[in-house]
Amino acid sequence: MGNHIIVERVLNNNVLVAVQENQEEVILIGKGIGFGKKKGYEVDLDSVEKLYRLEDASAQEKYKQLLPQINEEFVGFMNDVMDHIEERMNNKLNEHIHIALTDHIAFAIKRLNDGLDFKNPFLIEIQSLYPKEYEVAKEVVSMIHETLGFAMPDGEVGFIAIHIHSAITDKKVAEINKDSQLIQHLTSLVESQLSIDLDKQSVDYHRLVQHLRRAIERAHKGEALGERNKLDNLLKLEYPVCYNLAWKLIKVMQRTLQKPVDDAEAVYLTIHLQRLLS
Repeated sequence: MGNHIIVERVLNNNVLVAVQENQEEVILIGKGIGFGKKKGYEVDLDSVEKLYRLEDASAQEKYKQLLPQINEEFVGFMNDVMDHIEERMNNKLNEHIHIALTDHIAFAIKRLNDGLDFKNPFLIEIQSLYPKEYEVAKEVVSMIHETLGFAMPDGEVGFIAIHIHSAITDKKVAEINKDSQLIQHLTSLVESQLSIDLDKQSVDYHRLVQHLRRAIERAHKGEALGERNKLDNLLKLEYPVCYNLAWKLIKVMQRTLQKPVDDAEAVYLTIHLQRLLS
């Protein structure tokens, strides 16, 4: 941090917008840090708990608009939440989560107050894809209950888990949602084509979802799985139904992602699908 940080604007008692020596705008969070301060005052760095650069101007604007609408206890609480997530995930969080998650939880509480319940259609997929994030999100929901007195619906665990995953991987929440949607579409295709009901709690379902996610990630990155191997023809003969379905799924992925999917995926998918049947 630069030596001199000057107050630009007091957002509330615990949050300031300030300017560093290099003229860079930062958001500072700390208990009572804004109390009695005015524009032009120098900030005592010892009282700063968190400093956010928020290079993204639109994100910064959003945060400045968001803060006056939420109470100060909540800002302090969100600080504790971020510390908890960082510690539990053992990972630095992308600082955008501070705004995105503050915004999300503030809005969720408002919805609760208005008696609106919001269903999360991807709950089971999210639990299967991001078990650690899901676990920590559950803890955050308990914190909300204990500290703020709001009992969140289960769906919120899934939404918060996605925000946590986004902050660790630097992936945009919208992108993660798109991938979850695609996975859900693919698994329901599997159910209808094989005329089975997948047990969403089973290990095989979990494996299939994990595999599809990795296939999608490989497609995003343009990674290949290696040569189509000798198994290919064997599987085609042994398990024609699953083999054809695997190709169907690959085509859906390609169409949705607008990216090529490696041919060799068919082999692995066929094996996963066959497991679900046997």
